[in-house]
Amino acid sequence: MRTIRILLVDDNASFLEAAARYLASDKKIEIVGRLSSSREAMDQLHSLRPDLIIMDLAMPTINGLEATRSIKALPNAPRVIILTLHDNPEYRSASQAVLADGFVAKSEFGAQLIPLIHSLFSTQEA
Repeated sequence: MRTIRILLVDDNASFLEAAARYLASDKKIEIVGRLSSSREAMDQLHSLRPDLIIMDLAMPTINGLEATRSIKALPNAPRVIILTLHDNPEYRSASQAVLADGFVAKSEFGAQLIPLIHSLFSTQEA
């Protein structure tokens, strides 16, 4: 069974810690990094080699949408799930426009994230 390598990107240290703890409960998931900015994520993308980036939408300097657009333009880009406190149709549409592979409101994190991760990688396991 191959593990799914995940990079967490959020400017809230408490959320990063909680998310890492929650995701680590799944034996198919390996957290390869926890970063506080999308710039750090783009800088460390090649060295960390994540299969998936879980990216907060609202961050200083480069927001999650702009970072996702840049990341998805790379060859062999990892999958990206956008997370946000603000679940609204405009953000969902914007995340689709930048080719994000998923969108999860932080209020639904516990219920939606792990099933979404497994659905994104289920075709690779078959």
